[in-house]
Amino acid sequence: MGDLNVGIVGLGWVAGAHIETFKSVQGGNVTAVCSRREHDDAALASEYGTDLHAYTDYEEMLNSPDIHVVDICTPHPYHADQAVAAAEAGKHLIIEKPIALTHDDTLRVRDAVMAAGVKVCVCFECRFSAHFTMIRSVIDQGLLGELHYAEVDYYHGIGPWYGQYDWNIKSEFGGSTLLTAGCHALDAMLFFMDGAVDEVTSYRTRSTSEFFAPYEYDTTSVSIFRFEGGKKIAKVTSSIDCLQPYYFHVHLVGSEGSLLDNRFYSNKLTGMDRSRWSTLETSLIDSGDVSDHPYQPQFQAFIDGIGKDRPMPLTDLDTAIETHRNVFAADLSASEGRSVKLSELS
Repeated sequence: MGDLNVGIVGLGWVAGAHIETFKSVQGGNVTAVCSRREHDDAALASEYGTDLHAYTDYEEMLNSPDIHVVDICTPHPYHADQAVAAAEAGKHLIIEKPIALTHDDTLRVRDAVMAAGVKVCVCFECRFSAHFTMIRSVIDQGLLGELHYAEVDYYHGIGPWYGQYDWNIKSEFGGSTLLTAGCHALDAMLFFMDGAVDEVTSYRTRSTSEFFAPYEYDTTSVSIFRFEGGKKIAKVTSSIDCLQPYYFHVHLVGSEGSLLDNRFYSNKLTGMDRSRWSTLETSLIDSGDVSDHPYQPQFQAFIDGIGKDRPMPLTDLDTAIETHRNVFAADLSASEGRSVKLSELS
């Protein structure tokens, strides 16, 4: 099997990070882009440092037999329809989060993918980061024992200084604080806390700062999750209206120890000082800049999986849909002022 050709739809700053990443991916190359704006192929090659053919018609790109993978980097409301069309055209898919802005649309994408038999990678790329790989290793080696509580929080002020601000402020584009950004924290919480959520209770509020006044939806939420069996609970905060440095907070508490970001204590290791944390040296998830995100190992795993006809690890469609189901349950709870059972969203 030869290299897989990737066509990107949407040519914003996220697409630029994807194009740059694929230069380091073996077996996959970005060869085309589709944008509403007209672009000259030579100018694109000069700007991005690789040969790219420009389309303005998405259907035309989908009809090309030379495109094997479609990478969706458009604003959120376009994801579902574009993913369904790509699956129906027999293309494998990379989908930037969120998959869709409604639960029904995520299921529509799932059904199209299942019918077509194509493979999907959803960009919850933080699961491939050194930071999260290290945390998962600490959990898997039993150093924290049985986890019963987690706090995983996303603090990233998406104000006028940030690239997506102009469209992110609109409810029909951003969706909610969780859908537009905080879903990374919710996904991380599910990655660390084995088991299924039974119920969620969520509350929302917003800043009075003039920077965030244009938002058409509440920009901070806190959600409490209870897992099946009632022995595990977790809290996820999503704040896109904070005035502070970017911070992805992780605090895990278990029967044998605790972890706080990149520090931990464990009863499993004799001689540890119980009065202070020990540091685990790693690269932290500490930036909202997509160029800092660990796309390379994720995209490499996806391309390798297609070549070997095996599922995408960690960020496959079914796993991502479960994260979205929790997001939609949390948003429903906040909207209706009640606790929501996950079973309400089949």
